[in-house]
Order: sequence, then C-alpha cells, then structure tokens
Amino acid sequence: MAKSMTEGKPLKLILQFALPLLLGNLFQQTYNIIDAAIVGRVLGAKALASVGATSSVQFLILGFCIGCMAGFAVPVAQRFGAGDYKSMRRYIYLSGILTVGLMVILTVTCSLLTNQILHLLSTPASIYQGAYDYIIVIFLGMPFTLAYNLLSSILRAVGDSKMPFIFLVVATVINIVLDLFFIIGLGWGCMGAALATIIAQGVSAICCLVFIHFRYELLIPRKEDRKWNGKKVGNLLYIGVPMGLQFSITAIGSMMLQAANNGLGDVYVSAFTAATRIKQFSMSPFDALATGVSTFASQNYGAGKYKRIEKGIKQGINVGIGYGIFIGLVLMFFGRDLSMIFISGKEVAVLDAAGYYLRCTSYFWWSLGILNVARLSIQGLGYSNLAIFSGVMELIARAIISLVLVPLYQFTAVSFADPIAWLSGALYCGIVCIVIVKRIQKKDSASLEV
Repeated sequence: MAKSMTEGKPLKLILQFALPLLLGNLFQQTYNIIDAAIVGRVLGAKALASVGATSSVQFLILGFCIGCMAGFAVPVAQRFGAGDYKSMRRYIYLSGILTVGLMVILTVTCSLLTNQILHLLSTPASIYQGAYDYIIVIFLGMPFTLAYNLLSSILRAVGDSKMPFIFLVVATVINIVLDLFFIIGLGWGCMGAALATIIAQGVSAICCLVFIHFRYELLIPRKEDRKWNGKKVGNLLYIGVPMGLQFSITAIGSMMLQAANNGLGDVYVSAFTAATRIKQFSMSPFDALATGVSTFASQNYGAGKYKRIEKGIKQGINVGIGYGIFIGLVLMFFGRDLSMIFISGKEVAVLDAAGYYLRCTSYFWWSLGILNVARLSIQGLGYSNLAIFSGVMELIARAIISLVLVPLYQFTAVSFADPIAWLSGALYCGIVCIVIVKRIQKKDSASLEV
C-alpha cells in the first residue's frame, strides 16, 4: 500500500520503509552470490573470473540506467507527498517513455560493442570466451532490468517497499532453480548463469506491472495524462541523468581499477571477484537505509515540511555509521572464511588474496554510512547535479591508484582503492548535504516571516 512519510517519527518511518527494501537487496545479492557460487564451485576459478571480469562494465551501464530510474521517481515522490496525483501520473507516463528510449539505445549499442568492451578491460585470454558469453546475455536482457527498476522505483516513491521485496523473493527462487538447471543440467556454463539472472529479473518486472495494474489505479496514467510535456521531461532528465551519470562516473573508476587488477593475473581476478561479491552483499543495508532517507526527504520536501528533513537525515547517517563499524569488524576477522562461499579451500592463494582485500577495506566501512545517506538525500531533494561531483571525486581517486599505485604496489593498492574513494566522496557529500539542508530551512523561515 502507498504510505505517506510526512507524519510520524522520522527514524521509525525510515526503518519501516528500509526493512523490506533491505531484504529485497539481500535477496538480489543472494542470487548474484548464487550465480558466483555455482559458477566457482561447479565450473572452477577461471569461470568465476570470467563472470567477475565484467562486473565493472555492468556497474557502468546498468548503474547509469538504475540511477536514471531512481531519479525519475524523485518527482513522483515529491508530487505524491504534495497530494498532486495528476502531476504525479504525468511524471510516471513520461518516465516510461524515456525508459523505453534508453532500452533501445543501450541494448543495441552494448550488444554490438561487446568485444571492444572486453578488450578495453584487458580481459585475459584464458577467461575471454566465458566473459563474452556472460556479458552478451546481460546486455541483451537490459530491457527486463530497466523495466523492473523503473516500476519498483515508482512503487517505492509512494512508500511501498514491501511488494518489490516480495517479487524479488519469487525471482530469487526462480534464479536458483534456473542456475542449477542451466549450469549443471544443461552445461551452459557462464551463459547459463547470465540467462538465469535475466529471466528472474523479467519475472520481477512482470510481477510489478501486474500488481500496479490491479492494485494501484492511482499510479496508472489516464488518457489526459498521456501527453508529452517538455517542462516535465526536462525536470526528469535534470534529476535522472545526473543520478545515472553519478553511478557511471563511479563505475568508470571501478573499470580502471578492474582493468589494472586484471593485469595482475587469474589469481587476483578470482580473489577480487569473490571479495567484490561479499562487499556488494555487505553494502545492501547502506543502500536500503539511504533509499529510505531519500524517499523520506523527497516526500517531506514536496509537502513543505522542511524541519523534518534534517532530523531524518541525521538519524539515518547515525544508523549508517553504526552498521559500518559492525560490518567492518565482521569482514576484518571473517573475510577469508566468507570467501570460501565462492572459492574451493584448495585455492589457497586466491583465498588469501580475497581475505587481504576485505581486511584492508574493513577499517573504512563507517564512511559509507555518511556517503550513501548524504548522497541519496541530496538527490532526493532534487540536487542530483551537485551529488554527481562525489562520483567525480571517487573516479579521480580510483584513477590515480589504478594508473600510478597499482604498478608499484600491486594488489595492495587495489585493496585500498575503494576506501580512499569512499572517504573522498563522504567528505564532499557530507558538506554539501549540510549546506542544502540549511538553505531549505532558510527558505522555510523566510516564508514564515512573510
């Protein structure tokens, strides 16, 4: 059900919203982990490296799309908070049109340039074919990925994080069954893992669409809503494109880092892949919490309740820092053991490298509590053009490390690249978020004086 976050205790509302979203993120990461675990355990370390060698380019392209979808939902949340449902439906319709355009352009372009992308990533010859088989299916399945992310973002914009979670549970079960069938039963290798993921995402998208059709008449654009509006399209692009670019800019730095790491050999590619899977899973609470705070900020901004915004953001950051300290300690002491989910105990060198990577990052996870919550709050308040610079700072940090330090310090430099990028982004976003919130409060005070 749709739920307004403009009344009630901020932290309680944020956590209630974030919990289903967290569970959904964990399930999404679970079927990513299942892909990697089955590939690594059944097909071996080289096959795992084939899947992992493309992770940064997926983040680049799919991250841009997911960022745009999340940005398109910001005006929807603001109009919902303001009770302006007619304008909200127009934004939903126009978001759909823009998303279809992205589907066509990116699916065709990426599929045609797959070989060039893999060469750009310095993909080792020993894992090249597996990497190609995996990523080409992911590219061809982008329409399903985009459709799910748009529809789920719209549901979350109106306060419903429960149903996207339920649909992801269904998709996870399907993904597990298809993984086993395609990889073990049919012997389709890396391509089978990708195909299972895409089919699962397609099911999630269909479930969202059917649910909205039968249960959310409020969100279905009517005949009078289905018209082109240049001003609203401009607003969607103004918010959505910078959010997409922020993901992509961050991903470019990750691609440079991955390309540098790929040059260190199969052992470090496999270790980096396993450690990255664990890292992504561990980051899920940050993403859920930050999305909850962002939705809270968007709805209250639309409702003109500016004082609630600062309180919600502060409480969200405090929770994020606390979780960051906790998960950092877990990865510090148990990172190598967790890597055995993906890597056989016989692969001692790979396990040691993965454990070392996770131990190096463990000291800095608290900074993600500031970075994620502050950045998504900035975006949720409509200032995604400012949030993009945090991605630029992360790009610069990873680029310097990839080009200068990796040749000198090898895998040690790779292991400290993300923490340095996190710290630089957190410093920037923390300061910008404070300035924006103060500016909004001044605006509120000025209106009261008048």
